[in-house]
Parts: sequence; C-alpha cells; structure tokens
Amino acid sequence: MPSFSATVSRARIGVCLIALTSFSGTTALAQHTVKPVLHGEHWMAITGKPLAATAGALTFARGGNAVDAACAMLAATATMWDTLGWGGETQALIYNPHTGEVKGINALGVAPTGATAGFFHSKGMVYPPEYGPLAAVTPGTPGGLMVMLAEYGTMSLAEVLAPAMQMAKGYPIEKSQADNIESRRDLLATWPGSKKVFLPHLDKDDASKRAAPEAGEIFRQPELLATLQKLVDAEAAALAGGKNRKQAIQAAYDRFYRGDIAQQIVAGSKEFGGLMTMEDLDRWQVHIEEPVSTNYKGIEVYKLTTWVQGPVMLQALNMLEKLDIKSMGYNSARYIHTLYQVMNLAFADRDFYYGDPYVPPVEPVAGLLSKKYADQRRALINPERNDPNIKPGDPYPFQNGKNPYLDLLKQWTPIPPKAIAEGAEGFQQSSLMSADEAFLAGTTSIQAADAEGWVVSVTPSGGGRGGGVPLPPPGPRGGGRGPPGPGGAPPPGPPPPPPGGPPGQRPRATLTPSLALKDGKPLMAFSVQGGDSQDQNLLQFFLDMVEFKMNVQQAAEAHNILSYQMQSSFGAHTAEPGRLQLTPRVSEWDRVELLGRRAARVRSRRPHLQPDHSDLAGSEEWDAVGWCQ
Repeated sequence: MPSFSATVSRARIGVCLIALTSFSGTTALAQHTVKPVLHGEHWMAITGKPLAATAGALTFARGGNAVDAACAMLAATATMWDTLGWGGETQALIYNPHTGEVKGINALGVAPTGATAGFFHSKGMVYPPEYGPLAAVTPGTPGGLMVMLAEYGTMSLAEVLAPAMQMAKGYPIEKSQADNIESRRDLLATWPGSKKVFLPHLDKDDASKRAAPEAGEIFRQPELLATLQKLVDAEAAALAGGKNRKQAIQAAYDRFYRGDIAQQIVAGSKEFGGLMTMEDLDRWQVHIEEPVSTNYKGIEVYKLTTWVQGPVMLQALNMLEKLDIKSMGYNSARYIHTLYQVMNLAFADRDFYYGDPYVPPVEPVAGLLSKKYADQRRALINPERNDPNIKPGDPYPFQNGKNPYLDLLKQWTPIPPKAIAEGAEGFQQSSLMSADEAFLAGTTSIQAADAEGWVVSVTPSGGGRGGGVPLPPPGPRGGGRGPPGPGGAPPPGPPPPPPGGPPGQRPRATLTPSLALKDGKPLMAFSVQGGDSQDQNLLQFFLDMVEFKMNVQQAAEAHNILSYQMQSSFGAHTAEPGRLQLTPRVSEWDRVELLGRRAARVRSRRPHLQPDHSDLAGSEEWDAVGWCQ
C-alpha cells in the first residue's frame, strides 16, 4: 500500500493539499523549488520535526485515522520541546467527512487565580513576565490532545502516546534543539527541574563547558515518561473497569487536571512563586467550537475565531476578493503595495477588537467578516501612498449594532502608549530575543489527512524551553504565554492598564491553523510557525496557489513580504508603522517604485532568525526594509 510521511522545515509553511487537480497545469511562475512536491494516496502526515512525522506515519500504519496521527505527532513534538512542550496550548481545525463539518479545538490555557493587574503592579511589573511560573497559563495541550482523540479518533491514548513515550525514554537529540538548549542555559539553570533535564553536563565550576546535550546524544526525560505513563495507567484502569474508549480517555484527562498530576503542577507552581491552583485546573476546559469562515471566489476558508489572530486572513481575503490580483503581477510593486495596505487594515482591527470570546465583551465578529465592511475598508486604500496611521474600523453597523467604544476608537494609535510599552525591565522580559526575533518566533505545524476524508490542521505552541512552570519530578512543565495583556486578549479598545484581563481569561494567541474547502470537499490544510507573521505568510501562500496557480511546493517556498505595522503580540507590543520587509526576488525596478515613491528611509539587512530557521530558498538571503510615510 503506497504511503509516506512528509516533513517541512519549521521556517516553511506546513501544508496538506487534498485536491491537487484543482491547481494542476502550468504555473504562472514555474519557479524551481528546493524540495519536490510529495504525493500520497492513502494518508498524509506532516510536521516540522522528522521524528514527529514518523510518529504520524507509524500511527497510520497501525490503522489510525488522521486525528489519531495528528495526536501522535502532537505528543511527539511536545516531547521534543524546542518552542513547544506538554505544558503549552493546542489550536486545531478538524474536517469530519461523515458530517461535512469543520470544527475548532480551543485548548488555550487561561490566566490562573491571582493573576490580576493589582498583583503584577504590586510586583513592580508593567506586564506579566514572559518566562517562568508567573508567565504560565493552565496547560492546554494534554487536554486538547485527549479531547480530540476521544471525540474524533479511533485509537486508545496508550497507542497514540506510544511513540512519544519511546522518545521520552531516550532519543538522539537533533543538533538545532541541542544548540537551542545551550543558548538558553542560563535561564534553564534557574529552575531545578529544567536544569536536571535539559542541562545534564552543567559544571557549576566551569561555565565554559557545554551544559546541554551534544547533537546525537541520547536525550532522556524519565520524569515526563512517568507522567505519560500515569495517563496510560488511568486509561487502562478505566478500561479494566468496564469503561468504553471515550470514558477511559476521560479518566486520563481527570487524572491530569483533577488528580495527582494536577496536585504536582500546583505544588511546583507554588514552590517557585506561581499562581496555579487546583480550582484553576479543574475549571479549565477544552472547547469544541464553530470556526469562522469566508468564501473567496468559491473557496470556503476556515479559521479559529478571535482568541487567535486567524480572522485577519479572512478579513484580508474579503478586501482582496473584488480586486484583480492576478493582473497586478506576482510581487509587483502594485501587488505588494495593495497586499501591504490590506494586511495593515486587517491587523489594526485585530489589535483593537480581538480577544477571548468566552469573556465579555463580545467581539463584533459578524461585522468584521462582513463583505460590506470589507468594501468600506478597501475604499481607504491609497494606491500611491502608504498610510502609516491606519486605524481600526467600525464593524458594528454591519451587524446591526452600535459601537460602544467610539471614544476609545478615536484615541487609538498604532503605537502603544510609551509609558506602558517602554522598558524591558518594566515587565520582566528575559530579553532572550530581539524584537524581530520575537515577531517571527514560533512553533511548528501539524497537518494530517486520510483516505476516509478526515483532515486536521494544528498549530501547537507554548511551554517550550525557557517558559512555563518548572516542576519537581515527575511531571512536565506548565504552560507558556502569560496572562492576558495588551496584544494578548484585551477587551475592545486600546490597551487597558496592564497587565490587562482578569483570571480565567485567555491571552489572544497568534496560532492559526487553516482549512479550505471547495464544493464542500477538503481542498487544503495549511499552517505555519512565526508569531505575527503567520497569517501574513498563509494569506500569500493561499493567493499564490489560487491566483498565481503555483503548485503547493512553489507556494510554500515563495518569497513573501512582511508588514511590521501591527502591534507585536510579544514583549512590549511595539509597532513599526510603515515598515515593509522584502526579499531579493522582488525586482530592483519594483523596489525602486515601492521604496522610492513611498518610503522615507531604506535599509538592507540580514533577517534576524532563530538558528534553526532556514532562509526562504535555501540560499543567502537579504531583505530590503522601507519605512513608508
């Protein structure tokens, strides 16, 4: 039976193309690609970690469906740490072939009890810290995995966790991850649990010696293995007691969030000054929810709603739909300018309106995704000049409502108030990444599909090295991403007095899986790492395929532009209105037109990327950056 697993670089878009025939034929650019297009008949397993993709392949080989495989890949990527871990969060979209519906999985943690503005102000913090116990929200990935598996999978938790548990026993660690750990050694050494696991060669008397594992060294995580074994044991006991598969997985869920594992999480949090309580873990829940969508020229595109940034892509597509994108020419000055304006308009709405839909006030989603609202926003585009002062719009009239935040809307500025945003020390930032690195920092993507018709897109994150709650063994570390704050999940309006939202609220995340259907059938599943650049890259990937007829690999490797005009979702939530990042494949003529006619200042530089980020085409890359006024 022909089958395969596929992996993509973490700097690339992870995509599962379900119906290649819709985009067959000669592409507009016919560009050379570094990697070939991969084809499969029976199943597809894609993630940014080769060993994790292998876990998906093994799951398919053992008879699992796409949800089973996605869960196995999620468990494996979390076990490999890097920029995500077991204490992080999981966001997913699932197409069910039996109902024809797309469902969203919301497994993002919430701020714990005690994470109030007053608490952080009493600590002298302007924002919650980005790392450590006070940064942790309730861990979401274990719950998200178990709920997805119970509701839509076919296998037992023990079967799905088997590859991850084998890895926890020990696997040859990849060079990029080993070096990442070494680069964060000072922060990791702060926490006893992290130091024990990640820095096995730490010599307190000789700081020049490498503390992290060497590339290829067997990396062992016995504490994590013990925790996963507890979940498997809880499932086995429930099955032995006559429970069915779904009930047995629920027993494992209860042990993690209400049993002895939860007690260890709370104890570890408190030991190091964290705020997590048993009540926080017990009250938290995974939501199976309706995604939002828009139709772009006959293709239905699905995203998660405003607790992530996903709707910005839908807003952008609505603005672009009535424009003749193809006639502008791929990466022409006109096309780049139009795309830049559209993205900036959509992100301005994100920065003002998006937040946790389960906590008042209610986000005006219907208005934001209205085609008539898109018409109004599109009319603001000046084809000759960039607008560095683009403001959020007023979507309320387009859902038959009245905007209660008009006064705040008038006061809004793309630059966060200086008194709130300035100073790394003001919000205890670890300063491990530059602003550019934070803007692009990310996780991985997981895509899976099978012959039955199940399709899954996942963008997990959080709880990786350097973040979360360090716990005494046995047990994984707790969640990443701090309590809601400006750029996290504020109510509509400008950033509230930091750190922002109340306990029990989700921070607005950047993580944004995507599914597209045509004629009611799955067309593609796609997602990418990269912080605030995610939906910018996904938008261009989609347009490359739909408008410029690229194949999936050409679109994945295409040279995209990036806007930095929005407020960063990380750190001090800084914004750089007018900043546009280009790549060498944009012609000199178009650069001159873009930067000469519309820019006040131009510079070229090498992108600030994490060590394991490859460049866009596998060669030396430089970008041109213009500040357009």
